[in-house]
Amino acid sequence: MKNRLLLLVFVTLSSAFPVDQRMEGDENLQLTQAYLNQFYSLEIEGSHLAQSSNRSLIDGKIREMQAFFGLTVTGKLDSNTLEIMKTPRCGVPDVGQYGYTLPGWKKYNLTYRIVNYTPDMARADVDEAIQKGLEVWSKVTPLIFTKISKGIADIMIAFRTRVHGWCPRYFDGPLGVLGHAFPPGLGLGGDTHFDEDENWTKDGVGFSLFLVAAHEFGHSLGLSHSRDQTALMFPNYVSLDPSKYPLSQDDIKGIQSIYGEPPKLPVKPKGPTVPHACDPNLTFDAITTFRREVMFFKGR
Repeated sequence: MKNRLLLLVFVTLSSAFPVDQRMEGDENLQLTQAYLNQFYSLEIEGSHLAQSSNRSLIDGKIREMQAFFGLTVTGKLDSNTLEIMKTPRCGVPDVGQYGYTLPGWKKYNLTYRIVNYTPDMARADVDEAIQKGLEVWSKVTPLIFTKISKGIADIMIAFRTRVHGWCPRYFDGPLGVLGHAFPPGLGLGGDTHFDEDENWTKDGVGFSLFLVAAHEFGHSLGLSHSRDQTALMFPNYVSLDPSKYPLSQDDIKGIQSIYGEPPKLPVKPKGPTVPHACDPNLTFDAITTFRREVMFFKGR
C-alpha cells in the first residue's frame, strides 16, 4: 500500500509538469517552480505544485519563458530550458510589475552612494566599476551622476546576502541571482544590491562588477529586461571584454526613450583666417610709410 501511495504521488507530480522524461527529478521541478515564481509570476506554492489543475498554467509559463529567451516554444521542461534556468542572472522579473519600461527620474542630476564594499576587490576598484557602470548610461543621455559619502542618495548601492533588511527580494547564495535593483521612486527606488556570496572581480575569474552594475543601473533608471541577447539589459549574465562598449542599439533606444539624447556641444564659429606674421609665403600688394609708420596692404 505504501509503494502504491508513493507511485501515485510521483505520477501526479509528473503529470502536473509537462517535462521531457529525461528532465524529471525533484531538484529540476523545484528549480522550475522557484524560477517561474520569481521571474514569471507563476504564484504556485509547493503543496499545490502537484495538482493537475495547474498544468495549463505551468505549461503557459514555460512557453512564456521559452519565447522570451528565443527557445523553441514547446511548453516542456527540456534541456535547453533548464540550462537557461540554471544560468546566473539578474533578480528582477522578466514580466509583471517590473517587466516593462517604467517612468524615469524627474531630474537629470542624480546622486549615488556606496553603502558598503565587497572584500573581493580593492575599494578603488569597486569605486571605478560603479562609476564606469553609471557612465555607460550618462554617455548616451543628459544624466549626471554625483557620488556622496553620507546621507540618502537617489541610488543607494550595497553588497548583501540572503534575506537582507527591508528589501522584498532575497539572494540565493553563490551563482543564481547576482544582483537586483528597483525602478526610480521613493524609498527603495533606484537602490541596487549585489549578492556578496558571489566572487566579484575587476577583470579576473568571477563576475565582473562593472557589467553587473551597469545592467542593474539600467533598472535603477527605469529600464526593463530585453529579449535582445546582445543587449546589456538581457537578464542572463554574459561575460564581455570590459574594454568594449557594452550598450546595444536596443539599450540606447530604451534609455533615450525615457531621458532623451545627451546635449550637443555648441559648435565654435569659424572666423576669418588671420595669416601668421612669420609665414614665409606671406606676400603684400603694397607697402608705404605714413607719419613714420610702415603700412602693409593686401587685397582690396
